[in-house]
Amino acid sequence: MNSMIKTLFLSSALLCKFASLAATPTDIGNSINLDNYRQDVKTLASDEFEGRAPLSVGETKTVAYLVEQFREMGLQPAFGDSYIQPVPLAKITASQDMSLSVGDTTFTNGEDFVARTERITEQLTLDNEVVFVGYGINAPEYHWNDYAGVDVKGKTVIVLVNDPGFTSGDKSFFNGQAMTYYGRWTYKYEEAARQGAKAVFIVHETMAAGYGWGVVKAGGTTAKYTLVDNNNNLSKVGVMGWLTLRAAEKMLAASGLDYRQLKTQAGKPGFTAIGLQQRAKLTLRNTIEHKASQNVAAILPGSEAQDEWVALHAHWDGLGKGTENGQQVILNGAVDNASGVAGVLELARVFKQKAKATPFKRTLMFGAFTAEETGLIGAEHFAKHPPVPAKDIVAFLNIDGMNVNDATPYTLQYGENVSELEDYVARGAKSQGRFVKPDPRPQNGLFFRSDHFAAARQGIPSYLFMSLGDTDPQFIASRYHKSGDDYFDSWSLGGVVQDLDLIGQIMAELANNGDWPGWKADSSFKEARIASGRGNSSTED
Repeated sequence: MNSMIKTLFLSSALLCKFASLAATPTDIGNSINLDNYRQDVKTLASDEFEGRAPLSVGETKTVAYLVEQFREMGLQPAFGDSYIQPVPLAKITASQDMSLSVGDTTFTNGEDFVARTERITEQLTLDNEVVFVGYGINAPEYHWNDYAGVDVKGKTVIVLVNDPGFTSGDKSFFNGQAMTYYGRWTYKYEEAARQGAKAVFIVHETMAAGYGWGVVKAGGTTAKYTLVDNNNNLSKVGVMGWLTLRAAEKMLAASGLDYRQLKTQAGKPGFTAIGLQQRAKLTLRNTIEHKASQNVAAILPGSEAQDEWVALHAHWDGLGKGTENGQQVILNGAVDNASGVAGVLELARVFKQKAKATPFKRTLMFGAFTAEETGLIGAEHFAKHPPVPAKDIVAFLNIDGMNVNDATPYTLQYGENVSELEDYVARGAKSQGRFVKPDPRPQNGLFFRSDHFAAARQGIPSYLFMSLGDTDPQFIASRYHKSGDDYFDSWSLGGVVQDLDLIGQIMAELANNGDWPGWKADSSFKEARIASGRGNSSTED
């Protein structure tokens, strides 16, 4: 046989051998009821729930369903006497009748750029200088500051997506191809606000961003949600925008600058920001609504250390309704993330039954939060206003899309050398005959893009379980955030059983062993944990 056929034969043999091994899960895995799981996904991802958008009829139905399930299980409310934590939101809908002009060039909304704001204001106007500031990063630990020697107060800044390590080929430069938080668009806006800029436009490139312009357009031209501080978010950057690569090239060319040359220069130490000698003009007109969305969570109180919580979570929200080919469609979000919510519900049932025979020492929390798809908002509110102090949350495990297909010989890990929870995952996977597979797309920065990150920023050791498209190559291209993300009876759910088994093992171990997993690498996460008084040692009392 030729080498390709031989490889396929060996791979098939390996998978068959693994399939046999995976058929013998632990007691937790054997307790999982896939009929319950299927029913939860089918219900949450049905057209009746209208895509589960926050502040919609879909939210009302989703929250009612989750509360009903927790009550039927006999779990206690996580928020005092309530299963619900109100999350005060502002819904900001920007008029799409806008255009951006820079100098003599006019750019078209949706096709060339998108723009929005999180400031609570009905109108925001730009008429200011434009400065190209490279990657827009100020990272002392990397001896890097794109804002050194330039005053951007009140100005519009143009920044590159991702971080300088992405194209360097040097793993020791930032984090090589693996995105650091400095490469995330959320950081770009945060840093620009700290520098006093009034507007930021990030240059979109598909490989560096990890998604196409269509994702940016969909997110940037629809209503957005935000938490509101006591100053109406005026400390945030005024305009949060994106530019297509073609628009950025055109804008810089009008100032006699070459985008490719500038990008190369910006990826090297010592880059100096460059003024475009042109003014940006844009007017945002907003409709603002103030409403409360809802996080939902229940607890299984511990028998000895009730104030020490081990949390399992999945976001319940989806994108609601959208437009495809000129027609309104429901974006049911079956994999992202009804599959994760169903996993939380099923493990809650399993642990409730097991606790009847042998109670767990620590409290277990099972949660589903709102507004992940619009910026981790529900998780951020929870992390800043937890039912117990953040220092007493042992770990935060997050499911954001399950492997609804066949079992695999590996589990995916997002981030590397981040926290000691990685050691728990490695041990659990080994007991299943699996190995830990590094993130195949580290440039996408997925560790920073789901709800566990909000908990991590408060110092809580956190871990992401996600399999979006890993066993289905067509998922990202054809169904992710589209109407095709529906429930299918053909799902084998082999991956669901093994991953819930793994997560359950970790939860059971943490619920009884008294360990306090710490952060591995020096980071703001580790600093926050130490500052909380809990410390960063597994031997900490």
